[in-house]
Amino acid sequence: MSKPIVTYFDFSGSRGEEVRLALVLAGMAFEDNRISRETFAQLKPDLPFAAVPTLELEGRGVFGQSNAILRLIGRKHGLYPEDPFEAARHDALMDAAEDLRHRVSPTTRIRDPAEKKAARQQLAADYLPQWGRCVDRAIGAGPFVGGEGPGVADIKLFVVDRWITGGGLDDIPADIFDAFPKLKAVAAGIRSHPAVVAWYATPA
Repeated sequence: MSKPIVTYFDFSGSRGEEVRLALVLAGMAFEDNRISRETFAQLKPDLPFAAVPTLELEGRGVFGQSNAILRLIGRKHGLYPEDPFEAARHDALMDAAEDLRHRVSPTTRIRDPAEKKAARQQLAADYLPQWGRCVDRAIGAGPFVGGEGPGVADIKLFVVDRWITGGGLDDIPADIFDAFPKLKAVAAGIRSHPAVVAWYATPA
């Protein structure tokens, strides 16, 4: 059987990295198909939702929508709850991560420096602390969303935390989530997982 194929940009962040890390935690070998923006433009008309990431499985076709892909991997490899109520709690956190992206990402396209700074400062003053409080409350007892073991919701929170606190977003303090210990514990747990450590130690 051929390996699953993950198609995403040559970028170690955002939704494609979440899919890669889910397969890494699942212990699944996969083909890491990293594409350029030019290649994406060529592929776009034939992609399931005209977007990446996608996951291609032999005999099953090509799947789109990152949260759906994460749930599929999670269900197949014990990284997503079987209980429907617990699954809904995990889904809510994954959707919250997407909500954050939809609020922050537009600021990357603002060209006027003063306008961008004002938008980022507003997010840092209001939305991001509120988001962190809600997520911290929803995580539960920890150390991961589902308790002792990591799952796909934890991966998603880790990738979002790394983006926001990595220092690459001017005018958003890198320590903005430090007040939310459960969120930081989830991120640290994924970051220090042996499979994730090995993934980042290997050149792409």
